[in-house]
Amino acid sequence: MASTRSTETLHSRILEDIRKKIVDGVWRPGHQMARETDLAESYGVSRMTMNKVLTQLAVEGYVIRRKRSGTFVARARAQSAVLEINNIGDEVAALGRSYRWALGRCERRHLDQADLRRFGIRREVIEDEVLYLQGVHFADDAPFCLETRAINLSVVPQACDINFAAEVPGSWLLKTMPWSTARHQVRAINAQGEEAKLLELPVGAACLEILRETKIDADWVTCARFLYPGEAHQLVAEFEARAGGEGLNPRPES
Repeated sequence: MASTRSTETLHSRILEDIRKKIVDGVWRPGHQMARETDLAESYGVSRMTMNKVLTQLAVEGYVIRRKRSGTFVARARAQSAVLEINNIGDEVAALGRSYRWALGRCERRHLDQADLRRFGIRREVIEDEVLYLQGVHFADDAPFCLETRAINLSVVPQACDINFAAEVPGSWLLKTMPWSTARHQVRAINAQGEEAKLLELPVGAACLEILRETKIDADWVTCARFLYPGEAHQLVAEFEARAGGEGLNPRPES
């Protein structure tokens, strides 16, 4: 029994020590930690105990463990407000990181069936001509989010005159086109092909996908797809009881 308590105490002390090094900035985001066996030896514990410590730190979001690569100190995770339409530049700034937008594609065309599936659009066809955009939002020169967007030129014809290499599409639309309704869809997916390359992720890496469609009355304004590296992004929402305790109102936190 004493041995079990001793192991638990060591486990807690190691957890506290590593957390402190990360929080105090001794080990900064992206820092590669020593190998599990070397850490176990330096702390004077078994590899099993060290593995449990690292696993718990990964669950808590302090570190990221990658097969064949090692253990790294995690960057602060962005918190996405699912039910609000936020400026991605503000999300990056809130993390204390520098922001940059890089436009990759800008095409005037019609959406095909693959586009409709990509945006999660339930209609069989959209006759409106669109401005199709794709680009990457960066934080400290690391890909933060891949954005793919279609702007309805029947509703927003002036979009054709905007230089979206210099102007961030979402920010411009928020300032220019007030929306009346929005639909969001969120799911976990795996990065594939060109998208994995643009996000600098291995094929199959976990990602968070947010699909968004905004409207002005009955007219759709824009459809957008945001793809975030899963290890660097999380969704946080608070809930408040309705009057009489008959349900919950989600309140996103960003």
